[in-house]
Amino acid sequence: IINEKHFERLKGLLEGQNIYYGGKSDSENLKIEPTILIDVSPDSPVMQKEIFGPILPVLSYKKLSEAERFIEERDKPLALYLFTENKETVDEVMGKLSFGGGCVNDTLSHINIDELGFGGVGASGMGSYHGIHSFNTFSHRKGIYEKCGKFNMPAKYQPYPDKPSSLIRKILG
Repeated sequence: IINEKHFERLKGLLEGQNIYYGGKSDSENLKIEPTILIDVSPDSPVMQKEIFGPILPVLSYKKLSEAERFIEERDKPLALYLFTENKETVDEVMGKLSFGGGCVNDTLSHINIDELGFGGVGASGMGSYHGIHSFNTFSHRKGIYEKCGKFNMPAKYQPYPDKPSSLIRKILG
């Protein structure tokens, strides 16, 4: 873990949880085993913020709509990882839910692909980075319209003339 503060934060997230696998830690070297939590309450501290550590809370659902609703009712996640062989499920979940970046049948691999922007949305941050996406995130595209002042049709603006000119009739056909 990067420093003692984050090590202690992660250790605190494990307190009172049902550890299925892992959970051992080494405070001298700031290491925590990859840890799987089961029977996690949606209200527990580990479910309130992004973890940024080797802790995986597992929640179960009976219908996909339950999982989608669970995600939609909270801040948009930084990442979404979906495991399925069903193409319709992939299309539904990836098309319906809002999240920073994601993978199907994998985790974290999207971070290594420069052609894919990586970043959050909403509470997870905004913008993305990697390759051209970094440039676009830290740039501002400024839209400017410049009109030529030599040709201006008075009939374009109110009050309209009583009789349209022959040029307007030609344009409007």
